[in-house]
Amino acid sequence: MRPSSKLWKRLYTIAWAVWLFDFATKVWAINNLSASNPTKIIGNFLQLTLIRNSGAAFSLAQGATIIFTLFAIFVVGAIAYFAPRITSGGWSVVLGLALGGVLGNLTDRIFRSPGYFTGHVIDWIELTHWPVFNLADSAIVVAAGIAIVLSIRNISPMGA
Repeated sequence: MRPSSKLWKRLYTIAWAVWLFDFATKVWAINNLSASNPTKIIGNFLQLTLIRNSGAAFSLAQGATIIFTLFAIFVVGAIAYFAPRITSGGWSVVLGLALGGVLGNLTDRIFRSPGYFTGHVIDWIELTHWPVFNLADSAIVVAAGIAIVLSIRNISPMGA
């Protein structure tokens, strides 16, 4: 199959939308939320709590921000390299969600305090018994879930 420009345009449109919504909600969270006074939406099950995370998921590896930043830059480059070769609509969605999520958190790591390439990621959605997260994290998790389904169904990103 020939790669379709429609598919990689879909990929980049999804990535842009994820990045934009993630950025907008983080700006909103910074201006309206605090860590010391969570906003309860559904009791203790769903709260909005501002957290500045220097680590990875679940706040692991605090202080290794530069490593996560470099890894994210590598992932962005890999997706950009493979995007024009995608022949599967499902995989274009997966890579669009992943790219948007990675770029959302990478933007924080590059431009937020405490400094360039060592910034903390803004997390603000809190569920009971789950670490605080953001829309970029959600997009990455959804992308992983779709990728698992596509893999189980033996759907290749680049055809046969």
